[in-house]
Amino acid sequence: MLIPERGVRMIDSMTTKLFDVLVDDQAADPDLPQKAQDAEAGNFLRHVLSLGASKIADGLIDPKLVLSWLLTHLGAGAFWTGLLVPVRESGALLPQLLTSPVIARAQVRKWFWVGGAFVQGLSAAAIAVAALTLDGAAAGPVIVGLLALLAIARSVCSASYKDILGKTVGKSRRGTATGVASSAAAVGVIAFAALLLTGLGDRFVIVISAIFLAAAFWAMGAVILATLREAGTDAEVADICFVPFGLLRDRPQLTRFIVVRSLLVGTALAPPYLVMLNPDSGFGALGALVLASAAAALVSSYVWGRLSDRSSRRVLQMAGIAGGVALLLVIGLEFAGLIGVPLVLPVLLFGLMISYQGVRNGRSTHLVDMAGPQDRAQYTALSNTIVGLVLMIGGAGFAVLAAISVPLVIGLFAVMCFVAAMIASGLQEVQNG
Repeated sequence: MLIPERGVRMIDSMTTKLFDVLVDDQAADPDLPQKAQDAEAGNFLRHVLSLGASKIADGLIDPKLVLSWLLTHLGAGAFWTGLLVPVRESGALLPQLLTSPVIARAQVRKWFWVGGAFVQGLSAAAIAVAALTLDGAAAGPVIVGLLALLAIARSVCSASYKDILGKTVGKSRRGTATGVASSAAAVGVIAFAALLLTGLGDRFVIVISAIFLAAAFWAMGAVILATLREAGTDAEVADICFVPFGLLRDRPQLTRFIVVRSLLVGTALAPPYLVMLNPDSGFGALGALVLASAAAALVSSYVWGRLSDRSSRRVLQMAGIAGGVALLLVIGLEFAGLIGVPLVLPVLLFGLMISYQGVRNGRSTHLVDMAGPQDRAQYTALSNTIVGLVLMIGGAGFAVLAAISVPLVIGLFAVMCFVAAMIASGLQEVQNG
């Protein structure tokens, strides 16, 4: 059914007003073609809605908390539970060196994100079915394998998204788009955490329902982004066959950025180690931990996004310092014997996740704004591949060290955060370029 012309005008007017409310600078970005400038307000909201749906799905199926609880509940064993975060994180990054050239040749790239979101939804639904039909040793490899498929689909979304965002939203508004999406998504995840905290209903049923709901949100996000008005990329821009590691030698700012991002992986890897400090809390604290993580995203994502639009370099510095301080507090409270006090662990996780949100927003905005249209896909694929290797190798190494001392691992994460903040001071102010 066609919308009457008057209705179209009303929708356009509401879209423009909402766009004006959410962003500071409404001036047209000269780097965007005229058609992209005309469609920016509507595209901005499509990015917020589709990315928000994807982020809600991420929170509902969080490997660090939700899937870890699920595999433990199913009796899959510590080995398979320990593989969840490395598989999810490295699997979302490593394939991008292979997928990026294919994406870069496409004139319209939104369909890669749309397809990747649909596959993530199907994988999530399959994980829920596996949890309902399998248990013990059989559940572990199947669910981890499905998570690997989900991670590969996510890598396609990641490799394509930054370029899609750069083509359709002005430089001064990209961080705001991702920040608003993160904050909106956090509300949904908080509702999930609140349901877990109430104790109403069987927790296993709630978790399985949440995973099915995650599948639906990924499908919803795919449908929304499919309506994005994306202009075709020129053939010259899309003609990228390989991402050379020589970029690390020729472009020192890219190299510095990748070093900073690699050092900040501790903010992503640390949460399971925080839980290890107080194993006696069991899984009754699942709701509190999910709530802490989601609340951190809610209160900080929009702020980080606005700050990133002004200076993503400073955001990376501040997030690194905040992460280091949070992790030092963890170590201090552990040695003081206070880590087992009720609510201490969720509060510490809350602080760490605020830092993590800053890292995510700052790194995304900095990369998009640092790279020109011709370089964006290459920069994304190369940085994600290297960080994926760091996650895979470092994740295994930290797991071995944790057998000796968990506080030692957390201390190393803290040092990495502080060093990252120092190195980030040498990054250029790409928002002024």
